[in-house]
Amino acid sequence: MTGRSSSSMASFLTGTRTLWFLFAATLALSCSFPVATLHWQLTLLDGITSPAEARSVLEGLTPHQRMVHAWITATLDVAYPFAYGGLFAGSVLRVFTRHGRYLALPALLVIPIDLVEGAVQILALTGTADWLALKAVVTPAKMLLFVAALLLATAAWATWLYQRTAGSDRHGA
Repeated sequence: MTGRSSSSMASFLTGTRTLWFLFAATLALSCSFPVATLHWQLTLLDGITSPAEARSVLEGLTPHQRMVHAWITATLDVAYPFAYGGLFAGSVLRVFTRHGRYLALPALLVIPIDLVEGAVQILALTGTADWLALKAVVTPAKMLLFVAALLLATAAWATWLYQRTAGSDRHGA
């Protein structure tokens, strides 16, 4: 990515409307997973790091549950990393202007890692290929990057809030 295209991407991600949209999308998608799993009575493979455990869960799913899980993964779980990754990266870039491009790396790296995990799961759910052994590496990497990105975004939000309230205190507001 050139300096200009990364700069325009950063400008897009840090925009107020973009951040609010990504926040709403992250919130809506976060709520949709438990609703879907309860409705279709299934366990999602996303949090399972053990390939053997993933295979066991997969074997316990009915053909209909496998199809539903594949659709959830192909739709909600494709949109989700873009929403939360964009939100976390945009928040960090907006607040930490000096080192933001480095601090946003976990949020940007988690997106393709999460998508690879989803592809592995769809292949298994559809019976196309069993690459579940990759989950032993991909899922922990996704979780680590997600937590790091969330913590950095939380630090950005806390810093923004502090700067905003400290600024209003100085002006007598």
